[in-house]
Amino acid sequence: MRASQCRLIQLTPSYQLRKASVVKLKVLNLAIVVLALCAAPAFAQTRTRNTAPAAATGLLSQLPESDAVAQVKLRQLLSEAMPRILASNPARLAEVNASIESFKTRTGLDPRMFEQVAVGARFSFPSEGVTKVETVALANGSFSPAAMVAAGRVASNGSYREEKYQGKTIYIFRLDENIRLLGLFDFRVGELAAAPLDANVLALGDPAAVRYAIDAARSRKRANADLIALASRDPNAVIGFGANVTEQLVKNLDIGNAPIATDLATLRQVYGSVGTTETNLDIFLAARAVNADAAKSLGDTLEGLKMFGVMLAGRLSGAKGVLAKSALANMKIVTAANELQIRTAVPQSDIGPLMGN
Repeated sequence: MRASQCRLIQLTPSYQLRKASVVKLKVLNLAIVVLALCAAPAFAQTRTRNTAPAAATGLLSQLPESDAVAQVKLRQLLSEAMPRILASNPARLAEVNASIESFKTRTGLDPRMFEQVAVGARFSFPSEGVTKVETVALANGSFSPAAMVAAGRVASNGSYREEKYQGKTIYIFRLDENIRLLGLFDFRVGELAAAPLDANVLALGDPAAVRYAIDAARSRKRANADLIALASRDPNAVIGFGANVTEQLVKNLDIGNAPIATDLATLRQVYGSVGTTETNLDIFLAARAVNADAAKSLGDTLEGLKMFGVMLAGRLSGAKGVLAKSALANMKIVTAANELQIRTAVPQSDIGPLMGN
C-alpha cells in the first residue's frame, strides 16, 4: 500500500511488483492509506453532461477477460479536467502538454485524438510475494488507427518491427526509456505494441497483451460483465473502474499490519469513480466484502483511521495540509450490507499546487 512497502522492479504495460522487506506501519501512517485509496484516481476524472456511456461500455466490452477494468474519457480529461486542476500551476500544465508532444513525436500516437480508452488488467502470481500484472488498452476516437500506426512508424525512425498475428499486423516500437505520463508519473517503457482491431479501435500494450486482445476480438466473446457494470456505475465519470480482489493479491501487498491485512483479505471486489464539478473533485470508492460483518469491521477500522488522519492533517502545513483537511472533513464512510462506500470532495484549487511536488 505504501511506497516503502512495494518496490517497483519494472513498469511497462506488463510489470512486476515484488514484496519489499516488511516495514511496520505506525497508526498515523495508516491514515494515509485511507487518503491514498480515495485519492489515487482523483486526477483523472471529470463530470460532464455531454457523455456517451453506451459507447464507453461498448469499448469495455471488447476487452479480453480481465481481473480489473477501467474506462477513461481521455479527451475530456485532457481538455477539461487537467486545465481546470492545473489552472493555478501553469508550469505543471506546460509539462503535461510537453509530455504529450514528446510521446507523439516518438510514436506518432497523439493521446488528444483518443476519445475513450478502456484498460484491462490480469493478475498472476508466478512466485511467493510476486504479482505480475499484464495490461492492455483499447482506444477509439476521431482518427484512423491504421494511419496513426503508420505515422508512428515514421516517427520512431525505424526503431520498430512488424509482427503478423491472426490476420492482423502488430507494430512494435522499441522505446527503452522513462516516460513521464501527463507530466506527473514516471514509468519505464521497453516495448509498446499497437494494432488496429478495426477501423475505429486501436489496441495498445505489450506484444503478448495485444495478441490476447486480437484473440478476444476474433472470438467476439464478451467477458467481464460484472466488472463492466461496476466501472460504469456513474455514467458521467471520466474514469470508472472495477476489480476483483483475491486473498493472494492482498497478501502480496505486504500491508505490514496484521489487523488491517485481515480486514482487507475479506474483500472480493472494489470499484469507484471520480468526477469534477466546476470547483470540486468528487471521489467515490466502494469495496465489497465476503459478508456484512466483514464490511462493518473494515468500516470501523477506516473510521478510526479517519480520526487519526484528522490529527495528522493538523500537523501538516502549506498546500498538503489544506488538501488533507478538506478531504477528511468531507469524507463520509457508509456500510450497507456487505458493501463499504467512501465519498469525499476536495476543491480543485487545492490539488494543482501539489501536482508534481
